[in-house]
Amino acid sequence: MEESIKAPDRLAVLQRIAEYERNGFFDLDVEDDPPGIDLDPEKVDFLDKRIVNKVKTRIANYLGKRFFEKILDKKHVVFRGVSGLENLEGYRGGAIVTCNHCHRFDNYAVYLGLKKHFKRFRLYKVVREGNYAFPGKLGFILRNCDTLPVGGDHRLTAECMKAVKTLLDKNKKVLVYPEQGMWWNYKKPRPLKRGAFLFAAKSDAPIIPCFITLKDCDKVGEDGFPVQEFTLHILPLIRADKNLSVKENCDRMRAKNFELWKNLYEKVYGEPLRYGDGAANFSFH
Repeated sequence: MEESIKAPDRLAVLQRIAEYERNGFFDLDVEDDPPGIDLDPEKVDFLDKRIVNKVKTRIANYLGKRFFEKILDKKHVVFRGVSGLENLEGYRGGAIVTCNHCHRFDNYAVYLGLKKHFKRFRLYKVVREGNYAFPGKLGFILRNCDTLPVGGDHRLTAECMKAVKTLLDKNKKVLVYPEQGMWWNYKKPRPLKRGAFLFAAKSDAPIIPCFITLKDCDKVGEDGFPVQEFTLHILPLIRADKNLSVKENCDRMRAKNFELWKNLYEKVYGEPLRYGDGAANFSFH
């Protein structure tokens, strides 16, 4: 593979990732995204009850599919396939889907993998409200492509939780990134936030834990780094224990999810999960 000039913004991101890992700052953003916006919960139509928003969602899903198919055709990323479909055998109900957040296009890998099992599949995504600030076509897709915003306003989070409960009751699948921020091309699992597991515990819905592994391919991208090949791994479902409280289930499911990710990481990459010196003894549960 020829040596290429690496994009300064990607080098800066990698430097921040290394620094944050050493210090155990696993949930901090590493990207220079647009400034966030404060959404008014009363103006967010989470379930597309208004006709105009139903139309926008249809358009956004169409544009989003074309956008991602073009990215795959041009090999900006490569989807190698999915493993673990047998773990979904016989299951058709609502679920919280968790996945590591290692690339801005990784949600499409989750979609491609899960739709091999679920018929007429539709994947809802919980996103931070800051994603609504992106301009242009990508911003339109992020705002309308079955996305559910959460943020600092507790009212917005409460409305999002209501919407997620409704969707789960209708047997829908909702993707939540429990690591929080996206760390570009980062292969390791990071500590998990409680939100995804609180959704699941309160709604008595299982977790479908997914993990994406990355591999350099022979092509170099415009940023000067090897294009990544994604493999989606679907791990065994994690179900709530009816004998435990919501908090107990939340903590148990969260710990189990991380354990499955850790084991998968070590199996695929053939090395124990270790972090920077400052994070060596970080508590993950």
